[in-house]
Amino acid sequence: MSLDPKTVARVAALARIRVPEADLAPLADELSHIVSWIEQLNEVDTGGVAPMTSVAHMKLPMREDRVTDGGQREAVLANAPQPTVAFFTVPKVVE
Repeated sequence: MSLDPKTVARVAALARIRVPEADLAPLADELSHIVSWIEQLNEVDTGGVAPMTSVAHMKLPMREDRVTDGGQREAVLANAPQPTVAFFTVPKVVE
């Protein structure tokens, strides 16, 4: 598939990218090469290949999934500029 400068200008406008007129032809050529490379990749038969998430087989360590309150209320509230009792105090945002 070959892209012309008019198509590149349209794509640039849709992406809200300002491309000078002088750069449209070289950019069209470069994008045409990229699209042809992607078309080559589409020709590869991947029917018997399982999807991969990593190139190395590994199992990540898992922790027990349980709900806790953290148990660090004082440490968290120590970061607040003006804590009130056991809560963060925030400025009023709606009149």
